[in-house]
Amino acid sequence: MKKKASPARSPKTPAKEIHLKAAGVPASATFPIVGIGASAGGLEALDQFLGRVPTGSGMAFVIVQHLDPTRKGIMSELLQRVTGMKVIQVKDRTTVRPDCVYVVSE
Repeated sequence: MKKKASPARSPKTPAKEIHLKAAGVPASATFPIVGIGASAGGLEALDQFLGRVPTGSGMAFVIVQHLDPTRKGIMSELLQRVTGMKVIQVKDRTTVRPDCVYVVSE
């Protein structure tokens, strides 16, 4: 069975670069984004992990936390105590930057 040829990509600027430019981040800036999933009981492990990540690592950390949607989460405030990186509760269209921690509650 032959594989279908993939369509040629258009020379448009990738959406990621456009979003970074709008946020004032140079288009040439590339950095690793580390995704971490956690339940409500994952706070201790996250504390230990983030407490050992050096400030200025050049990485962004996105933490997806499973919580009861009717309860207000305070994960951002708790994690801010253990890391020198800025911890941000994600809202719609949050721009990801290096050396920050992003908390997504679902």
